Amino acid sequence: MFFLMRCLHHPGQDVSRDTHRPAHRAWVQSGGEGLASVLIGSALLDEGGAQIGNFGVLEAESLQDAKAFAEGDPLHRAGVVQFIELTPLPDTFQAARIADPMTTIRR
Repeated sequence: MFFLMRCLHHPGQDVSRDTHRPAHRAWVQSGGEGLASVLIGSALLDEGGAQIGNFGVLEAESLQDAKAFAEGDPLHRAGVVQFIELTPLPDTFQAARIADPMTTIRR
């Protein structure tokens, strides 16, 4: 199953986000130790260019695995993330068009 994950951050989290970014990137690369594969993702910005969150397209066995991946992210565990939204994508989602997945070990 594929999911669109959107994580909105608490305001004023620049220092904490920067501190936990290396652990976040390692979490993404590992797919949350096998919970999900991250096909693509990036920061979300406000109109002024300040980071307000992040998004990702995940492949996971279930909504529960996708949720465990999102909640296990070091940014979430550190209190940076205020809100997580997971939206299922249709079976027709063309994941094969994403040429360079962010998770190095595919599910």
